[in-house]
Amino acid sequence: MRSRWISNVRSYFGRFSLHRLIMRKVIVLAIVSAVALFPVALRGNTLETVIRSLIDSADAQVGVAVIIEGKDTVAVNDDGRYPLMSVVKFHQALAVADFLGRTGGAINDTVFVSKDMLRPDTYSPLRDKFPDGGVSVTVHRLLDYTLLLSDNNACDILFNYVGGTSVVDDYIRSLGVDEFAITATEDEMHGDLSLCYSNWSSPLAAASLVDIFLNGNIIRPDLQKYIKGAMIACSTGTDRLPAPLKGTGAVIGHKTGTGGRNRDGRIVGINDVGFVLLPDGRYYTIAVFVKDMAGDNDEAAHLIAEISAAVYHYVLSM
Repeated sequence: MRSRWISNVRSYFGRFSLHRLIMRKVIVLAIVSAVALFPVALRGNTLETVIRSLIDSADAQVGVAVIIEGKDTVAVNDDGRYPLMSVVKFHQALAVADFLGRTGGAINDTVFVSKDMLRPDTYSPLRDKFPDGGVSVTVHRLLDYTLLLSDNNACDILFNYVGGTSVVDDYIRSLGVDEFAITATEDEMHGDLSLCYSNWSSPLAAASLVDIFLNGNIIRPDLQKYIKGAMIACSTGTDRLPAPLKGTGAVIGHKTGTGGRNRDGRIVGINDVGFVLLPDGRYYTIAVFVKDMAGDNDEAAHLIAEISAAVYHYVLSM
């Protein structure tokens, strides 16, 4: 099984430059020699080595966390504060579901959207559809806009709906998750780019939250089913975590985050967080955060896809 994992990783890496392929082969051959000496309980260290080999040359701060079957955990560079960017919309969706549960609300309840809620200078398919506002939109539809399309105006409407960013932050902490903070709206971050760094998470906190969502019965079953389905249907970042899983039979649900460039010309954050359901019934959760990257979005997406491939083939080998 391990040889199949190595072969699959090599196959995936083989799509890229010869230099990178040679470097990957050297690293992988070293791992093959060492892996036979490791007991089963130390397989996570092998995966950590592979991940570190992938991120070593990145001109960015990269953090990764993987939780396999809710128990086997690998975390690399987990001590940093990584900007959540639109990954926060997953956190927010859980808080919206909790709000509906506490208030007896329904996902088809409506929210009135006025024109002044629809900022013209941000990414917003909702605004594009209703440029003049003055419409009532269901919570279900607003969540579709945030989870499937990463709509920034819909995000701020939902922050207002539940009572603000502090409500979302408090709810996530009530689940036993820390090492994160949610303090800024999309509008506030747009007005001051530095505030993007105030909504942050460690990779392990993000992967843990996804694991709790899948297994913790924290929200009503109908709302859990909806959010899970929306993450599976997510249309953003298909070149990130989902890219190497196409055609494998694995099902992935995820939420991406993408930032602009800071004063130093670096991308504030390029992220992908989610869960992978394998055909044999096993699963894992994964979070990859790329902070302050000097390259472009495609390079970051490529790196996230490489990490996703390595994790997937490693889990298959277990």
